[in-house]
Amino acid sequence: MKALILVGGFGTRLRPLTLSFPKPLVDFANKPMILHQIEALKAIGVTEVVLAINYQPEVMLNFLKDFEAKLGIKITCSRETEPLGTAGPLALARDKLVDDSGVPFFVLNSDVISEYPLKEMIKFHKVRGGEASIMVTKVDEPSKYGVVVMEETTGQVEKFVEKPKLFVGNKINAGIYLLNPSVLDRIELRPTSIEKEVFPKIAAEKMLYAMVLPGFWMDIGQPRDYISGLTLYLDSLKKMSSSKLASGAHIVGNVIVDETAKIGEGCLIGPDVAIGPGCIIEAGVRVSHCTIMRGARIKKHACISSSIIGWHSTVGQWARVENMTMLGEDVHVCDEIYSNGGVVLPHKEINTSILKPEIVM
Repeated sequence: MKALILVGGFGTRLRPLTLSFPKPLVDFANKPMILHQIEALKAIGVTEVVLAINYQPEVMLNFLKDFEAKLGIKITCSRETEPLGTAGPLALARDKLVDDSGVPFFVLNSDVISEYPLKEMIKFHKVRGGEASIMVTKVDEPSKYGVVVMEETTGQVEKFVEKPKLFVGNKINAGIYLLNPSVLDRIELRPTSIEKEVFPKIAAEKMLYAMVLPGFWMDIGQPRDYISGLTLYLDSLKKMSSSKLASGAHIVGNVIVDETAKIGEGCLIGPDVAIGPGCIIEAGVRVSHCTIMRGARIKKHACISSSIIGWHSTVGQWARVENMTMLGEDVHVCDEIYSNGGVVLPHKEINTSILKPEIVM
């Protein structure tokens, strides 16, 4: 089997992190976002992953070459010279995706984090016998999304309603598809949307089915959702009694700590925290609801909550960092500084407090 991951563009909503790395290589729960997906695909027998990309393909490929060997899976790029939306990239990668076998292929949106029940999806697709199957997830506020209206028992999709004013259902497209090769005959090589142009036509022919995603789901393409996604991901590890979760007197709730990170005396870490490789957390530090990326240093008695600390950054002694503060790569917050929602671009020193959410160039 093969799979296409829609990597897309610049990742502007996750700046300043995406100023240092393409978005799929930004760490989530201590490994690059895209690796969560590639590992899930490999686990169910996918042998080749194609990345549809229009930004920094060299960086992506160089990085993923290491993983190609480790995971034993072929990773190639299909490069767009202009943004092609969510369907155009499938037409562009046609030759990489289709051979004579007629086997369906996966398409995943690179921002989506879940438990990836791909094995169940293959079974669902076979049993339904449709041309395409999509995953849907239940949400509390369907009016913010495009809603999938479906027949509850069979999962046959009737129609799509974009940001409905009146309640038509609470299931939205989860960005994970399993498509027969014949779907590619419906897609022209031009900027086009699979959700708005391709799926409605298949649904009209009663050949599109939706499977309700078990477990959690989150699109982690922006900071607040990234932090919420981490909470859900760690909670899912807990339900699976994963050995990846840290334990000890200084740990509260669900936390993962890389084995190369060092944590000092008298710290309180958690809930919902990821501490990356080579991080140094000095004595008396308090950390909750946040990600601390590779090589960062948090000095004595600092307090960090609901924030993302980028690679090789430093937070000074007695500093307080909160309310969706995002530090890019190599940012240095001086001692006793307060940051309330500051978004700081890479390679900066912060020596005055940020009292209200703002971008620091």
